[in-house]
Amino acid sequence: MAEEFRRNLMGPEPTLLPEESDVVARLAAGDEALDLAAQHPTSSLVWAILADEAYREGRTIESYAYARTGYHRGLDALRRSGWRGAGPIPYAHEPNRGFLRALYALGRAAASIGEIEEAERIAVFLKESDPEASAQLGN
Repeated sequence: MAEEFRRNLMGPEPTLLPEESDVVARLAAGDEALDLAAQHPTSSLVWAILADEAYREGRTIESYAYARTGYHRGLDALRRSGWRGAGPIPYAHEPNRGFLRALYALGRAAASIGEIEEAERIAVFLKESDPEASAQLGN
């Protein structure tokens, strides 16, 4: 009982998403994210890549839509991994990066279309997930 009490005082354990070995291997082999989205629609990483591509090409609304899809798919995956709406989602754990990239991309696109409250909410969520993630993703 004492150990459980100590753990609760320290806050929730970090959430670590499972690896997406097939997606990562197919991306490394040169497969396009658009093709992979149809084959792996639950992958936040694929949606985040599509959001980044659309944003670089000036397609902000498409970027927003791709990022929102990746964000929601990531929330589903986090919940399946035991996340209860709060707690660390470390950027250092590579499988978490797809979700964090989608979250960052959603905030960026929201700010671009003037949805300031959403962008601010996402900035807080990203910082609470991992304070280093914004710096890593903004580079």
